[in-house]
Amino acid sequence: MNVPIKTPSEIEKMREAGRQAASVIEMITPHIQAGISTGEIDRLCHEYIVNELGSVPAPLNYHGFPKATCTSINHVVCHGIPDDAKKLKSGDIMNLDITVRTPDGYHGDSSVMFVIGETIQGERLCRITQECLYKSIALVKPGVRLSELARVIQQHAEAHGYSVVRDFCGHGIGADFHEDPQFLHYDGYAPDADIRLDAGMCFTIEPMINVGGYKTKVLRDGWTAVTKDRSLSAQWEHTLLVTKTGVEVLTARSNEDLGFLNA
Repeated sequence: MNVPIKTPSEIEKMREAGRQAASVIEMITPHIQAGISTGEIDRLCHEYIVNELGSVPAPLNYHGFPKATCTSINHVVCHGIPDDAKKLKSGDIMNLDITVRTPDGYHGDSSVMFVIGETIQGERLCRITQECLYKSIALVKPGVRLSELARVIQQHAEAHGYSVVRDFCGHGIGADFHEDPQFLHYDGYAPDADIRLDAGMCFTIEPMINVGGYKTKVLRDGWTAVTKDRSLSAQWEHTLLVTKTGVEVLTARSNEDLGFLNA
């Protein structure tokens, strides 16, 4: 497996890409409420990325994907396609997945969950899924194997009665949207894929956690992945840089509490 090690110049470009992705999420957050359509969310993000950031939304036309963002509601695991007819309502949970490609050609990739109104089950799932992400990020440093990161995600999810999606994974990222390594969010590594992290690697951790079983299926549009049992699904994602002593969260948002990294 050829995992790219970023140069100091590339790391600076990745920092800017990560900052931009985080800024899109910060911009759109006040707009996410009952009554807004996922199509409108997509347009607002698209316009901000192009007009304010001077960048492009990486998902648009990527292998034919038709929109600038992914909006995945309730039992949609990932790659939900924004639609003017689909309006958020109280009790929904939604994942918004943002990837920005800067003029320098580097990518920042992050996704967050939104809870619309009140839903005890949805709020709990979103919280535990974010904890899965944070627990794995906290372990990132040179010498750690990917399986160690995956194991803590699977253990935390299953301890709360949830399952970890197997069909989609995290990935290396840089000048390419998807690079090596592939990062499984469950402990299913073949020996040759269970690499040790090294300083300068950039990759995403993006666990997808389900209330029910882990199996998924892709709808006829060729993109939208849903839980087979129609149970709720949640996902959180960050783009990370492995440093000499630990980890830098490149897509950290200004209001995000990452104090666990200093614990």
